[in-house]
Amino acid sequence: MIDLNPDQLREMVNTRQRFAALQDAFERQKAFRGSMVWSPTKGTDYLLHATYHPDGKRRQKSLGPRSDKTERIKDEFDRGRSKAQERWDEISDVLKRQAAVNRALGLGRVPRLAARILRALDATGLMGHGLRLVGTYALYAYEAQAGVFFDAGLTTTEDLDLLFDSRARLRILSDGEVTDDALIGVLSRVDHSFERTRERFRARNSEGFLVDLIRPLRNPPWKEERDTIGDDGSDLEAVAIEGLVWLENAEPFEAIAIDERGEPVRLPTVDPRAFAAHKLWVSQQAGRDPLQRRRDALQARAVARLTVERFPHLPYEAEALRILSRPIFDAARPLFHP
Repeated sequence: MIDLNPDQLREMVNTRQRFAALQDAFERQKAFRGSMVWSPTKGTDYLLHATYHPDGKRRQKSLGPRSDKTERIKDEFDRGRSKAQERWDEISDVLKRQAAVNRALGLGRVPRLAARILRALDATGLMGHGLRLVGTYALYAYEAQAGVFFDAGLTTTEDLDLLFDSRARLRILSDGEVTDDALIGVLSRVDHSFERTRERFRARNSEGFLVDLIRPLRNPPWKEERDTIGDDGSDLEAVAIEGLVWLENAEPFEAIAIDERGEPVRLPTVDPRAFAAHKLWVSQQAGRDPLQRRRDALQARAVARLTVERFPHLPYEAEALRILSRPIFDAARPLFHP
């Protein structure tokens, strides 16, 4: 691990604060979604507020005939929406300047394409609410939160793993509207060359970058469970993998990392203790590729060491990690208590 220098630490903090301001501006914009218009009915103008509801249908609500009260409601809505947009634009400009500083300081870590994908998924409302980042890309969240850089050999990958919580029915949002879109549709808007492969849980673009949708293998394994997000039949179908139930039930962990262009990206993932224990278990599976097994073990040790040194509020204790089976918990204990 390499510690960030004082200049890098300062700008990492600045980036987080400015990104938080951007998220606040986004929430303000959400309060003014929809539209307010005057609609003539039988010679009288009525103020209508049009919005999209969670069922995907556009709804219109009459706020009453034109009067001093409804004129004031519409004026306040229009002015509020304008101010919210101005605030968004201001913070966006600040973050553009911040990105240049971050690039100059070498803070950019998350590969650009992966960051674009994660932002697009975040905009749908799924990241952290049905989808979480696991696999190698989770290391970017842990290092960002700790203020360090992992060795590039641990983080380099062309495979983005998304853990799908198949217990819940999820729908994609687009500009406040619920759609019947598919996950593959979101990926295609980021890069039109993304296509679902013959392995139906996987999408690949023209440069060979992979996005895998994975979910836990249930017990019993034949239990009926949703394995897609979209409803059009062409979406990715999550593959069931043994051991992922530990990550699915792990406490959430989130960090703001910085991509290669110096721009912030939100990374919702899983508790690093559960990550390390799971990675160690994966590294011991005889059917896994020997090179992958070695890398899994290195990642497990690196994340465990980081947790011990930088996250003292996350002790490796059985009570806090009841989601792990006892054999898995005991096997990983030496990583945290050498």
